[in-house]
Amino acid sequence: MKKVAILQSNYIPWKGYFDIIHDVDLFVFYDDVQYTKNDWRNRNRIKTTNGVQWLTVPVGQGLDRLTCEVALVDPHWAQKHHKTLCQYYGKAPHFRHYREFLDEVYLGRRWDTLVGLNHFLIKTIAREFLGITTLFADSRDYPAQGKKLDRLIDLLNQVEAEYYLSGPAAKSYIDPEAFAGAGIALAFKDYAGYPEYSQFHPPFDHAVTIFDLLFHAGPDAPWYIWGWREALPGPSQQ
Repeated sequence: MKKVAILQSNYIPWKGYFDIIHDVDLFVFYDDVQYTKNDWRNRNRIKTTNGVQWLTVPVGQGLDRLTCEVALVDPHWAQKHHKTLCQYYGKAPHFRHYREFLDEVYLGRRWDTLVGLNHFLIKTIAREFLGITTLFADSRDYPAQGKKLDRLIDLLNQVEAEYYLSGPAAKSYIDPEAFAGAGIALAFKDYAGYPEYSQFHPPFDHAVTIFDLLFHAGPDAPWYIWGWREALPGPSQQ
């Protein structure tokens, strides 16, 4: 059974995003849709000595555009994000392991589009740091027909999906009967039960960028996302 997930790209997403990627055979970036302001597309959260702080990529004020049309015209944000991550995570146990990657992303490259940045971050983190073997695709390569749910199902048919894994927030608008009629099994991801890890600046917060987990747990990061469900030995037992 071919399992597929379809989501908009986010900026250095939280661990739940990668949990979904891990659970499917094909992950489709869905960025030829309306850009949503004050969402996860261009920002995420980190822990600091002063509480949770947003890291936001400036994208201008225009609302009448697709996510894939969002250009990055001010390059100064990258150096600021690099400095902030080094400032608050520089003493984390595994920060040095990812320093070269941070230097490449924030100092060694110039990003022209938001999706270019997001896709690179997500795919690299998934493959190189979390060991995920899921294939990636882009909805722009499939001329899906219809609007909203009809378009989603058409896209799933084009990629020959037999099983669709959705985020739990979609329960409010997804019609299970539409998927049944298309012959596609439907499931919603459950984010409950993630184990806590040793995290700077308590109290613990799950809703932060994947960088937080990587910097603190390093190669044990996958266990804290999905390994604990699979009855694998915990990090301290390996």
